Amino acid sequence: MTDLIDIRAPEEQEGTQAVVRDWLKAVGDTVALDDPLVELETDKVTQEIPAPATGILHEILMQNGDKAEPGAVLGRLRQADADDAGQAAPAPDAAPIPAPGMPYSPAVRRAAEEYGIDPATVTGSGKDGRVTRADMDAARQAMPAGGSAPQPPADADASPSREAERPAAGLRSRAIPHSPMRLAIAAHMQASVSTAPHVTSVFEADFTAVIRHREANRAALAASGVPLSYTAYITAACVSAMKAVPAVNSRWFDDRLEVLEDVNIGIGTALGDEGLVAPVIRAAQGLSLSGIAARLHDLTGRARAGALTPADLSGGTFTISNHGVSGSLLAAPIIINQPQSAILGVGRLEKRVVVRAVDGVDTIQVRPMAYVSLTIDHRALDGHQTNAWLTRFVEALETWPP
Repeated sequence: MTDLIDIRAPEEQEGTQAVVRDWLKAVGDTVALDDPLVELETDKVTQEIPAPATGILHEILMQNGDKAEPGAVLGRLRQADADDAGQAAPAPDAAPIPAPGMPYSPAVRRAAEEYGIDPATVTGSGKDGRVTRADMDAARQAMPAGGSAPQPPADADASPSREAERPAAGLRSRAIPHSPMRLAIAAHMQASVSTAPHVTSVFEADFTAVIRHREANRAALAASGVPLSYTAYITAACVSAMKAVPAVNSRWFDDRLEVLEDVNIGIGTALGDEGLVAPVIRAAQGLSLSGIAARLHDLTGRARAGALTPADLSGGTFTISNHGVSGSLLAAPIIINQPQSAILGVGRLEKRVVVRAVDGVDTIQVRPMAYVSLTIDHRALDGHQTNAWLTRFVEALETWPP
């Protein structure tokens, strides 16, 4: 009797809804234990589901675009038997030729269309040499100025994922189909706004002390392969503010406010047109500045390489949106990452003219300043808690020891 083994979606999923994106193997393919079989995509992460055993892909039960509930059976694997022994196997030194669109991830395929670069010509840095979005971006940057990449096949316009020009009320327009990640992000944002009354408070922070400390210490940390970013200081200042106002690190329930002991800080990381993820620095209250910097470097690097796991994105109790890195001075309100109670926004760091007292005399000085905001769930927090948290946060940055 042939033994069939279920290929299941994870019981714990990070995100609002998992959707089958791509089968990386075809029915009849021989696979080894832990070979990637299928990709699931949520609003936060694209995850590869590995083979639960060595065998042959027997059947595919859920197709691309199908919603995969936790524990859902995606397909079945059968263990190889004597009948399979006579089947021809590829020569050991023969590289498999992927079918069109396989086994590349949605991000890689979209980059291929946008850049006009065949992923097969790109050296992959992912698991087992798989091409990642970061590899495609690097290949695009390596193209000579004014150069052109090979054009996509003539029938590529037939793909439903490509932008199609069409008239709209007499105007020329393009139809860009929503990716499952974009749809899930939209649903998550709408649900947050509908659930929680958002209120935003804005302060201004002087980064003079932080810049002084960073200039004095970043070379030593860089020698160990870890960059000392401003976000590391911002994260550490959040920990200090949580000690002053623990209620900000909380979750609202109809019958209680749950104040969390661990400060698990999600760092909003933009993935270009793909959307945004927030990998989590767990138990940040127990980390030094260098420990936070090392964790940041690891998480953000893997986020941009598409190598995050669901565990990297789960369990956050507070989120930082460092929107200033893309140029904005202020963003309000920043949508709270439910079920958290607050989210920090940090605007662009720039030199501004400020008034500072020196020996009792007001002086005009140029200082590196940034607007910082705290958007709260007004069910859980009030204005005095919000302002107390921001006061301690700004104080931690402005009094950073040399």
